[in-house]
Amino acid sequence: MARIIAVANQKGGVGKTTTSINLAASFAAAEVPTLLVDCDPQSNSSSGLGLAKDPNRIGTYQLLMGEVEAADAIQPTVVDNLSLIPATKNLIGANVELVQADDRALRLRNALRPVMGRFEYIVLDCPPALDFLTLNALTAANSVLVPMQAEYFALEGISELLDTIERIRQSLNPDLVVEGVLLTMYDDRTNLAQSVVNELRSFFGELLLTTAIPRNVRLAEAPSHGKPVLAYDPKSRGAESYIRLAKEIMDRNGSRLHAAQRLANIIHTPAHKAAQTDPHR
Repeated sequence: MARIIAVANQKGGVGKTTTSINLAASFAAAEVPTLLVDCDPQSNSSSGLGLAKDPNRIGTYQLLMGEVEAADAIQPTVVDNLSLIPATKNLIGANVELVQADDRALRLRNALRPVMGRFEYIVLDCPPALDFLTLNALTAANSVLVPMQAEYFALEGISELLDTIERIRQSLNPDLVVEGVLLTMYDDRTNLAQSVVNELRSFFGELLLTTAIPRNVRLAEAPSHGKPVLAYDPKSRGAESYIRLAKEIMDRNGSRLHAAQRLANIIHTPAHKAAQTDPHR
């Protein structure tokens, strides 16, 4: 049965979509079936995996509206073992149309249930808002991964997200946990970043993941080519960091040992070791 991870933070520009795409691709690199669900009307996860914008494409909107089964909305991607349920701008309407629905917070969970046996991981890319789309994702998820930048405004809004998670845990999804807090766009060469990390570690404790995602040119370039960074430049620091993240999450959740070992083998190849010395790769 799949483990469902929602990537959420109502603050924009923190790397949610970059994390969703590349974490899902890294799980797939471990040769485990993975599904990425684009829950954001901006549909950047969809375009970041090579799907051109098409308002007529079947995807998350039709799934939430009960118009299609999840199996009919799943699309293949350029990455082996990675499938996608895409989004379109039509998803904006779901926030309005779900208001009167009795099961408005349960639509995604119920829709994904029939396909959960096909995947080991399902990653949900949430919009930068605490709306019905994010509510559906958090209700469907086993855990929440919170990307945030290493800056002094990073905690802004996090307390609201944590409060929302607690309310969902009490009323809709008692098993929901915080998978971890992920530092993104991290530059360990600055004193400011290191100071912020120390503050975040004292605030979050073990919830702050060991892996941090660096600022990386290849990560920024990959979406314009419709590929995760693993497919665009597998030797880059960005690719290595997301492989490390996937392995850390797999290790935390006791995933199959041989799958996590595949990621460990990728990390320790000479090409990936060499990439660490080039800050631009």
